[in-house]
Order: sequence, then structure tokens, then C-alpha cells
Amino acid sequence: MSSVPSQEPLTIATRISRSKASLTRAHQQVANYVLKHPLQAATMPIDELAAAVGVSVATANRFARAIGLAGYPVLRAELVKGFEAMLAPVEKMRVRLEQPGSVHDAFVAALEESQRNIAATQRALEGEACEAAVQAIVQARRIYVLGFGASGWLAGLLQRSLEAYCDNVHLMGGVGGASQGARQLPRMGAGDLCIAIAFPRYLSDTVVLAQAAYERGVCVLALTDGPHSPLVPAAHHCLYAHTESYHAANSESTVLALIEALVGAVALRAHGSVQGAARITEAVLPWLHGSGRASLRTRGQTPSPSE
Repeated sequence: MSSVPSQEPLTIATRISRSKASLTRAHQQVANYVLKHPLQAATMPIDELAAAVGVSVATANRFARAIGLAGYPVLRAELVKGFEAMLAPVEKMRVRLEQPGSVHDAFVAALEESQRNIAATQRALEGEACEAAVQAIVQARRIYVLGFGASGWLAGLLQRSLEAYCDNVHLMGGVGGASQGARQLPRMGAGDLCIAIAFPRYLSDTVVLAQAAYERGVCVLALTDGPHSPLVPAAHHCLYAHTESYHAANSESTVLALIEALVGAVALRAHGSVQGAARITEAVLPWLHGSGRASLRTRGQTPSPSE
């Protein structure tokens, strides 16, 4: 007996295309909106979709049946497919908002969530991975820190922290965005280190630049959320952070905690870390509130070395 090959599930776009001739004008309005704004339609209750299109709720529901689905809930479920990772924070927030609670409850829940994430990150830490990451940083000729979006802020904090213990720490981002990072690629090579930071939702710019650095023979250290991350194939070393969040794509507090742990370990291994920290403290002393030098600076006077 010959087996019948299984058919691929029909996409919403395919269903609309096949049903186009039989769709009413109102149904076609819904179809146009769904095709143009699939992500928004996937997050909307039926009344919001109907209002956005300018049709009745009944028409929106009939449209779903007109393209061969049981109703709007099935249509929405089909639209969500393919957007699961991007829509996960939206769905979690929707569920959270449906649960009664005070503002204080929200504070407590967020802090407890951070504690759980940090604990899970700590449990999953592997000694060899930690040692390899720190050695890569300490031994690097130059360090390039890469991250965009929310990870761009974290990259800036990592770059700032590493400067106390490492020379030649550069940020592949800033006001120039991804193109600024690309401009730094030609000067990178063996002996350098690229620290790439990316979490769901992963930005393509980070993955592409990390891969380009890897192909140039640059050692790549990835700070990401797990072995499934698109950064992993382009990384020689990985550190993972558990970043579950009920109101956002990621819990950035967990990544910050991992960064602080990494920098603390670098300080332990770096040569002259105490002297380096002392030099930075001396440099910023005139700007520290409460110091004698700060008081002189605010009055426009320059403190002498003996003061």
C-alpha cells in the first residue's frame, strides 16, 4: 500500500487567496487588514479587530468561517503560529492583567521573578564555562562588546565595567547602530574578543556581526539565554542567563546580575586590578559628592596635588 503524504497546514494567506473569489466586500476588508497587520491581528480580541477594520463583530467572525476556519478564536490561534516567541511577552502580560492584584503585589511579583531567574541562572552555571569566559577576557588583546536594542544598554554597562580591569574595550554600537559595529570589523582579528549579548527577541544585527567576527578568527563570547540561541553557532564560549518575565520579553535584571558576576570574576583574575580600580577612583574623585575635591570643583577651583 502506498502512503499518502501528509499535507502542510494552510497558512492564513493561502486560505484568503483560495477564498478570495467568494469573499464579500466586508470580508475583503478584514482580509486586507489581517494580511497587512498579522502581528497586530494575532493579539486583538474580535471586537478590537472589528473596530480597527470598521466592520461588525459578526462580520469578523463570519470572515473566519469564510476562509474555512471554525471561527475567530481559531483564526487568531492560526495567526499566532510563527509569532510565538515575539508574542510570548504580550500573552503573558494579557494573562497577568486578567488577574486581580494591587500595585504592591506587582512589585512583589517582579522582585520574586528576578530572584527565581537569578537562582536558576546560578544553578545552571558551569565552572568550566565561567573559567573559559574569564580567561578569554583577561587574555584578549582588544575587547569588542556587541549588543543592540535592550542588550545595547547592557553592553554599555559591561563595557564600562570592564574598562576598570582591561585595556582597549570598545563598544560596537552607539549612535551609529549596526553600521558602526560593521566599521570596526576590519580591524578585528585573532587575539581579539567579541562579547555578543542577545536574548529573545534576538536582533539579527547582533547575530550577523557576531558571525562575521567569528569568521574573521575573532574569539566570540556569547551572553544569551540557552543552547538554542542563534548566537551559539557563532560563539566559542557561552554564558547563559535565565530571563523569564511576565511583563517583558526578558528579565534584564538577571542579565545585569550575570554581567556583574562576570566582571567580578575578571577582577579576580586580571593583573593589576586593584591598581586599575584605584586609578579610576582617583580620576572621578572631583565629581564625587561630599569629597573635598568635589567642593572645590563646584566653586571653579582646581585642587592642588597636596590637598
